[in-house]
Amino acid sequence: MNMKKVTELFMIMVVAIGFIACEPAEVRQELTGATTMDKIDRYVSVTAEMRNGKRSNYILLKSDGIDALSSFDYGAGTYVGTNGKIKVVAKGDMEIKFIALNADGTKLEKLFTVNVEELYDVEPEWELFWGEDGSKTWTWDAQAKAVWGNGGYLANTAPEWWTVSLTDMDGQTPGEGDGASMTFSIKKGSGALTKTKANGATEQGTFSFDMSKTTTGDDGSIWAIGKLSTKGVTVLSGKQPNNAGAPIYQYDILKLTADELVLAFPEPGAAAWGTAWYWMFRAK
Repeated sequence: MNMKKVTELFMIMVVAIGFIACEPAEVRQELTGATTMDKIDRYVSVTAEMRNGKRSNYILLKSDGIDALSSFDYGAGTYVGTNGKIKVVAKGDMEIKFIALNADGTKLEKLFTVNVEELYDVEPEWELFWGEDGSKTWTWDAQAKAVWGNGGYLANTAPEWWTVSLTDMDGQTPGEGDGASMTFSIKKGSGALTKTKANGATEQGTFSFDMSKTTTGDDGSIWAIGKLSTKGVTVLSGKQPNNAGAPIYQYDILKLTADELVLAFPEPGAAAWGTAWYWMFRAK
């Protein structure tokens, strides 16, 4: 073999190796065809996990055999996948919506109802938010010297720098001052949040919390006892004044009792004693 052919053969091998090296390490599943309601009826199931002979609040979600992207909307969140488990926090009937998204963009939905007889591993804070009857209304804390304002992040536990009284709140967020309220309640086995303005107009969404996400204060003690997250709606006057009034959907929980709820939100990038905003609420 002459030198020219050796060189050509070498170049072919280099190109071939290059193509192999460019192949992705992960082979992704491609959606083919389109699922049908018949397939959903056959392959999708939503069932309560049995514990001690009763239907528990752990719900099993399955959609194996569906050649579409599968998701389950359970009110407080969405599970994406074909085989999983979620936890709900209330007894009784709850609805879970299955959604199948086909490769061509078409979408099919089916509503499932599952009954829960017994609760396991339910955090006591749920009842503090929504009360013994599953629905509890909170308003601004008229007993506080200031119901909203800012102060030092990881240091203060109420508005201390720029403070706003209840009588002045409507001037900060029209309709969300005196006479406005928010109701935490059970919906589809999870948390629903309804904000009612002073004129009766409402906004609805959901809420959840994580009491494992504590925050240590500037003095080394626990400053925040958990995190509150909302979806689709904010708490009263849930905005960032120094960021064009951007809505806030996650808050530090500084205090939560049967009667009082204190929330805080640090401005982006705030360190200890940086600017944080505070909300003072009381159960109605």
